[in-house]
Amino acid sequence: MKYIELNLQATPVARRRQRLQRMAWVCAAMVLLITCLSAFLRLSKAGLDCEPWPQCYAQAQQATVADTPTTPAQGATASARMAHRVVASASLLLVLAMLATALASRPALWPEGRLALCILGLALFLAVLGRWTAQSRLPAVTLGNLLGGFAMLALSVRLALVAAAPSAARPGAVPLAPWAWLAGLVLLAQVALGGLVSAGHVGLSCPATGGCDLAAGSWQALNPWLEPPSGALPTRAEGAWVHLLHRAGGLLLTAVLWLLAWRSWRLGQRKAAALLVCLPAALAALGLAMVARELPLALVLVHNTGSALLLALLWGLTVPRRA
Repeated sequence: MKYIELNLQATPVARRRQRLQRMAWVCAAMVLLITCLSAFLRLSKAGLDCEPWPQCYAQAQQATVADTPTTPAQGATASARMAHRVVASASLLLVLAMLATALASRPALWPEGRLALCILGLALFLAVLGRWTAQSRLPAVTLGNLLGGFAMLALSVRLALVAAAPSAARPGAVPLAPWAWLAGLVLLAQVALGGLVSAGHVGLSCPATGGCDLAAGSWQALNPWLEPPSGALPTRAEGAWVHLLHRAGGLLLTAVLWLLAWRSWRLGQRKAAALLVCLPAALAALGLAMVARELPLALVLVHNTGSALLLALLWGLTVPRRA
């Protein structure tokens, strides 16, 4: 009789967790779309893929919203901006629904509820930051959007995995968790350096592996509160140090991820291990191709998306698995 009563009580909770899992995966997909649209709008406004390159890049920086130079992506900009607003608004409503599902009924699902609260905080932060995004050229604004969007995606994936395996939330430490958290922190630092390269307009300051003019480089390029000079070309040598640090960070991140992949393989998580080997290699190849082909918009967007997916994978590895 006690077993039957406990089973009847657990059924509504299991259904709520199932709903949370589905909503979290939908939220993750929506946030990924938002980050892609945001990157497209930001990079198109900067002038990537404009003609004639790279002179038009400086003109794009100086142009006003009503006087933006023509680029191949210009025809899609208005649609992308509208889609960004619609999806962002819908995702905020979805986050509120997840929060209500987790905490509005008894018993409260606090592991899922805390994650939903964090996602809501990030969504509100990004909504407030969006008021300054269109007009500001500060790298700090770009970093806020970039890191906030990536973290929101990773938390959505983590929420989906936590809701899917509630019985595994109590066991001891996850073997891969310390390494996954370390790799996640290194990746966030690497994303921040990449954001400074992009927002500082120094994407081509090191045109070759040994072609960085470090003597002309300036540590001011690491200051997120310093606007790049008006009309600056992406080839300016002042960003050599931040560009070189971004490349060095890529090597460090790859080493940490491959060590994590080796540990994942030994623990039987073969799919995760394969992704941890392939994703950083693909991102490194994309980075080299971006510089070699002088920052084509499509490659930059793929690089941005791959980094976001990698962070989601790492935070997912910190979730205990169902026994």
